[in-house]
Amino acid sequence: MRHRLYARLHGLVILIFQVSADLGVLRVTNYVTPPLSSDYCLVYNSKWTHLPQTSNNATSYVLKNIIYTGLCKNSDVPAGGIKDEAVAVMRGNCTFVEKGRIAQAAGAGAMLIASEDGLVPPSGNQTDYDNITIPVVMIKYRDVLDVEKTLGKNVRVQLFSPPVSVFDYSILIIFLIAMFTVSVGGYWSGVPDEDAGGRSLSDSGNSEKKQSDKNVSFTVFTVLIFVAVCCVMLVLLYFFYKYLVYVVIAIFCLASALALYNCLSALVTKITIGRCRFTFRTKVIEVRLLFLATFCIVLAVIWAVFRNEERWVWILQNILGIAFCINFIKTLKMPNFKLCVLLLILLLIYDVFFVFITPFFTKNGQSIMIEVAAGPSSDEKTGGDILEVPADTPAPQEKLPVVIRVPRLMNSAQTQCTVMFSLLGFGDMIVPGLLIAYCRRFDVRIDSRIYFISCTLAYAVGMVIAFTVLILTKMGQPALLYLVPFTIITSTVIAWRRGEIKMFWKGSSYEMMNPLEQSVNESDKDVVE
Repeated sequence: MRHRLYARLHGLVILIFQVSADLGVLRVTNYVTPPLSSDYCLVYNSKWTHLPQTSNNATSYVLKNIIYTGLCKNSDVPAGGIKDEAVAVMRGNCTFVEKGRIAQAAGAGAMLIASEDGLVPPSGNQTDYDNITIPVVMIKYRDVLDVEKTLGKNVRVQLFSPPVSVFDYSILIIFLIAMFTVSVGGYWSGVPDEDAGGRSLSDSGNSEKKQSDKNVSFTVFTVLIFVAVCCVMLVLLYFFYKYLVYVVIAIFCLASALALYNCLSALVTKITIGRCRFTFRTKVIEVRLLFLATFCIVLAVIWAVFRNEERWVWILQNILGIAFCINFIKTLKMPNFKLCVLLLILLLIYDVFFVFITPFFTKNGQSIMIEVAAGPSSDEKTGGDILEVPADTPAPQEKLPVVIRVPRLMNSAQTQCTVMFSLLGFGDMIVPGLLIAYCRRFDVRIDSRIYFISCTLAYAVGMVIAFTVLILTKMGQPALLYLVPFTIITSTVIAWRRGEIKMFWKGSSYEMMNPLEQSVNESDKDVVE
């Protein structure tokens, strides 16, 4: 079973691919003092071969490397024999059953079949294989060469299949990244209002106009347009993925480079040294900001060039993604709680619909959200039941850069066979982050911290529950299904308990109505007198 996490822009989804193969570990140890060992990936069929779960219970075999042959006939057995040894052979043109019979008849303890293509589980007629009692597994040809290069020719091997861990520490890192992003973005959103003396939740006012970055405020119309665009874009990606994926990649490069510049320039401008400037066409340009802009562009270009390099490029994607989310949260401002509720509930419905409802309409029974999040995969090309571990040089598969990616940290057969990631969609930080940002600005207005802290803690609880449900059920779950109720209900309860629900609900519009209400009340008072 292969476990893999996929996430879309507005939902966190666990996607578990099940294929007719099991993954295991090939541990190779040499005879030097102290002995050196390395672990490699193996694929086996659990219906035929049963491997122990730990190396302590695994039998140790001397490795006999005869990959120059496919062991398809008895004459391929070397003159020295292979009794009680693990024999490594090439895939060849004969069946797995034929190889197994020859190896077992020669007294081999196990058979390792090396493949230069993708690793497939050994298959064949179950009745024929019932008479084969030795383990038969698939390994990569590249790994056989690596064993000779790093450990030498005289080695021993063990075959075992450790159980998949329910929890991985990468989830904890994902959680910390999410908390950092929404906290920084939300807090930063309130800094301009704090500098202005907390007079307004809106973006109007002379103090706001003096800001170098221009904030955008939502209205009911823009909220509806925003959600409609999300729906249309997701459907278009479902039907035209191989074309539109490059549009999304280009947009991400531009937006993330700009966001990273906005985030870092705010820190750089706080430094009082190195403010060299020059004039270009009546514009004064600061040298250090020019270098900073170049750095951000280069970082985005490097990611674009090496985006399919799984081993390290995830670090760049995370840096750019975090900057993008923080800049989005601090720039797009919700003027009142009413629009926050409207946006979050509409996106929650969007999430649930495209995850749970669309499988009833698609031909393959998969949700549109998961199909778009996963992108074209090798499973689709082979019917999803044969290819488990990619070839040594797999063709790159484009994926949408809308997630935070952290490789799985706990050692397992899955991490030996492929690079496994825990993923979190940008939308699971941006959407609740907009509400957290509004709470921060409302706190500034009333000289408090209760709303920002409470909403941030509610987001943390929602994230923990979302991850817990995903881990325990191993079923796709929209994260907003947990984040939206927790953040909205918590904010509502706080406002109600403090007697500020009307002010909290109307936000900046309450400021314009409140003086009018006061004048009406004063007029009524004068009439009574």
